[in-house]
Amino acid sequence: MPSHRQLANAIRILAMDAVQQAKSGHPGMPMGMADIAEVLWNDFLQHNPENPHWINRDRFVLSNGHGSMLHYALLHLSGYDLPISEIKNFRQLDSKTPGHPEYGHTPGIETTTGPLGQGLANAVGMALAEKMLGASFNRQQFNVIDHHTYVFLGDGCLMEGISHEVCSLAGTLGLGKLIAFWDDNNISIDGEVEGWFTDNTPERFKAYNWHVVADVDGHDHAAIKKAITEAQQVTDKPTLICCKTTIGFGSPNKQGKESSHGAPLGDEEIALARKQLEWDAPAFEIPEDIYAGWDASELGEQREAKWDDLFAEYAAQHPELVAELSRRLAGELPENFADNIQNFVTATRDKAEKVATRKASQQSIEFLGQQLPELLGGSADLAGSNLTLWSGSVGVSHDNFVGNYIYYGVREFAMAAIMNGIALYGGFIPYGGTFLIFSDYARNAIRMSALMKQRVIYVLTHDSIGLGEDGPTHQPIEQVASLRLIPNMSVWRPCDTVETAVAWQSAVEHSDGPTCLALSRQGLRCEPRTSQQLDDIKRGGYIIYESSPMPDVIIMASGSEVSLAIDAAKQLNEQGTAVRVVSMPNCNLFDAQEMDYQQHVLPNSITKRIAIEAGSAETWYRYTGLQGKVIAMHSFGDSAPADKLYQKFGFSVGNIIATIQSL
Repeated sequence: MPSHRQLANAIRILAMDAVQQAKSGHPGMPMGMADIAEVLWNDFLQHNPENPHWINRDRFVLSNGHGSMLHYALLHLSGYDLPISEIKNFRQLDSKTPGHPEYGHTPGIETTTGPLGQGLANAVGMALAEKMLGASFNRQQFNVIDHHTYVFLGDGCLMEGISHEVCSLAGTLGLGKLIAFWDDNNISIDGEVEGWFTDNTPERFKAYNWHVVADVDGHDHAAIKKAITEAQQVTDKPTLICCKTTIGFGSPNKQGKESSHGAPLGDEEIALARKQLEWDAPAFEIPEDIYAGWDASELGEQREAKWDDLFAEYAAQHPELVAELSRRLAGELPENFADNIQNFVTATRDKAEKVATRKASQQSIEFLGQQLPELLGGSADLAGSNLTLWSGSVGVSHDNFVGNYIYYGVREFAMAAIMNGIALYGGFIPYGGTFLIFSDYARNAIRMSALMKQRVIYVLTHDSIGLGEDGPTHQPIEQVASLRLIPNMSVWRPCDTVETAVAWQSAVEHSDGPTCLALSRQGLRCEPRTSQQLDDIKRGGYIIYESSPMPDVIIMASGSEVSLAIDAAKQLNEQGTAVRVVSMPNCNLFDAQEMDYQQHVLPNSITKRIAIEAGSAETWYRYTGLQGKVIAMHSFGDSAPADKLYQKFGFSVGNIIATIQSL
């Protein structure tokens, strides 16, 4: 039987060879953390390579995702569907081994990592989801949701501010099944970190209410195993295991140096490393006894089979819980949801209430919360402004994980990245609120939601200069336009209660991507609609008002500017100019419609067009064309009541009419 060091060396060899063949990559971290990974995966990790989706598997997250060859080597060696041909194809077009781990692309990868610190945040979300799902569905003698979340992280992850946000919250909540391994190798891209990272990391994490296992030799099997065992015995706090390692371990001339971090070692150095590691096999060849020592398929199938027996007995005694758990894990909505939400939308139209769309959003959440037990809310310390709470909201806390609302504190970035982890875990539809302007703080995690196609809902209130007196620091200008640019993103800026209800319906039904809801602070009147118009809202853009099917001019608008457009259209109609008003609550959806529908709403024959939005103009030029005009923001806002700001910046009926007359 190979030794633990020989098994770990297989990771080092594959990492060196793959990076060298690709002529790019990061061999240093895989070589440095190989011993830790070997102990964790062979002695502790509960998983089944034959079924990467087994719900009760331990979650393993590589937050320092640049060291992706560590993860690929682990998956290949332990028996996942990742053959050596894919290792040889590292970082190449259409391979299953991209430069950074990608969720949904490689079997066994739990989340897309690379932006440092976010994998750690995702792991916090996964550990929180495990705790909450277990609290809701486990019963006496039936702990069907019961596993750990492990995360590898480096100095870079700990330097990123998001690590403070998420680890502070994880400690407050007491996520005892979260175990993190810090790769303390004293090296980052620019060299030895002593010049820019001298935090007392163990004391920092103790202050977060984490259990800390300090000064672990990251190349000593017994020390690593002892540390993990200790971590598992602490159930009321997450654990940080501080592992002192040598980056590029095994490379005679580059270990311990930044030169091994992000570049191939070179053929000559690899030959020397093979000699130092006592590895005789040629490139990409793993001896059979090493494969046998790593293979986790048989043990994994035994573990899952044992759990299957437990689950079968659980199902026999609690069939209603199994049905609900299975539905939620499959991401399916309740059977009667479609009819119920349609009735709600229709009732909202008939009520015709004038409120801010943030309030309309809360009304939608009130309805959805009663329909969807998987709806998991939250806000970055703005619940009273975002209106993300509903009558059935119950806060999640250290002592109560049966809640449905997370108080994230002032942690926008953490909130978004934790919600990604929760969505990836399954069983929940997370939504989180902040001001639209502060979506910038969360921006990269919002982008990761889209990259991973996760059903995460962002409630972004105070959507324009209409928020008024708080001034330009809080008034979003470019945010809506820039969010629309993210692939797979669905951005709604509804004009009233009805469009807000449809936006929420779309968000919860949109299972393969995130949604941003840009919502007003100020009250907006509810516009009348036919049944056809009600259906057409789901298309993202539709004719909300017109005086003639052959108009002279088209006005496009979103959100709070739609009512202005309609008021201007009515005055122009009285003056003999036929006007069509198109409400565009979701440009992403409208652009996805068939060409015939787009032409029906915006026929090429009508070239006189203007667009109105109290934000950046860039979205609208593709609809107005060169002959059209856009009334939008071309500067930052100002501090004043909303009505004064709208007049100052040209969002008035008079300016709309004057602009149309100038065409």
